[in-house]
Amino acid sequence: MTIIANFQLLANFNTWANTKIFSACKELDDTEYKKDRKAFFSSIHGTLNHLLVVDRAYISRIEGKDHGLKSLDQILYEKLFQLEEARIKEDKRLLDLVNNLSEESIHKEITYKGFETGNQTYTINLVLITLFNHQTHHRGQIHNMLSQAGVKPPQIDIPDFVK
Repeated sequence: MTIIANFQLLANFNTWANTKIFSACKELDDTEYKKDRKAFFSSIHGTLNHLLVVDRAYISRIEGKDHGLKSLDQILYEKLFQLEEARIKEDKRLLDLVNNLSEESIHKEITYKGFETGNQTYTINLVLITLFNHQTHHRGQIHNMLSQAGVKPPQIDIPDFVK
């Protein structure tokens, strides 16, 4: 499997897993959904917003665009349905991005200013690896928070996706 094919698989998996997570979140009332669960970004809502912030930032950086975001804990949307609509659009944007990469462009270096750091230079390959790893990390936290809230978390392992 090529590097591009791996990223295409991960982008499609990412969309699928995010859809499953949002579906499970809809079982919660707003209080449980926004309850402080002592996670890095407090609540399920805060963590889902954080994931969207970071994905927008990384995708924009790869595209060479200004993302206009302020902080890693920025709340972009107050309502779950708004956040879900934005998540769907961002997942489509990521799919389009990886589907338009070439084996040559994946090794291109990009330089950007981090939220809490100075300028950083990485290859697109490394940025995408970081993006997908970051998604998995925080979806795991959401999985745990759903359990705390009494909702059975969805099964979101890659083998379940590729069946």
